[in-house]
Amino acid sequence: MSRADMNNERFMVLSDVTKVYPMGEAQVEALRGVDLQIKAGEFIAVLGPSGSGKSTVMHILGCLDTPTSGTYHLDGVAIQGLNPNELAEIRNRRIGFVFQSFHLLPRATAGENVELPMVFAGVNAGERKTCAESVLEQVGLKERIKHLPNELSGGERQRVAIARALINKPSIILADEPTGNLDSRSGAEILGLFENLHAEGRTVILVTHDEAIAQRAHRVIRIFDGEIE
Repeated sequence: MSRADMNNERFMVLSDVTKVYPMGEAQVEALRGVDLQIKAGEFIAVLGPSGSGKSTVMHILGCLDTPTSGTYHLDGVAIQGLNPNELAEIRNRRIGFVFQSFHLLPRATAGENVELPMVFAGVNAGERKTCAESVLEQVGLKERIKHLPNELSGGERQRVAIARALINKPSIILADEPTGNLDSRSGAEILGLFENLHAEGRTVILVTHDEAIAQRAHRVIRIFDGEIE
């Protein structure tokens, strides 16, 4: 195997990862010795019931949280050794997040919501607007750029959230139950968008409790009681 192939195999690596949350005097062990390797450019589904630990895996993979023990390496970098500012930079530069509840600012237009990551990155207003128009066109919503979230359907709001995730051209897309608040038709359209993003070369990680949705991915990781089956 070539060095490039080895690096590709080890793009995202969890090694013996645990995550423990204090709950009063008790402790909840959300992850129990998880080992996981994800190649660059894969389309992965992390499948499990509520409380299984799948969202905790996503938070660690997305640098939103760090392991209690074990290690996480992203493209060769030991994430657990980084400070909060370094983690924030990785999230803003390399990772796009899509959540079940959209997390759109209610008083901001679709375009302004999409621009938000570029605001944090210090990009000037003209460039932000141009980029927002481009990614909203990519998800089929260019004509809705001046609409507020309450003027959009659920499927349209999720498309805005996906456009926002794409604005900084991340190589990794993490989606946590992205079709959970959508009807079946809108959900199918959103899954089609993720398939297109994967076809463009991005690493897509989809967290879900739904077996049918998980089967749209190219590899399914099953998690139960904090352990990968």
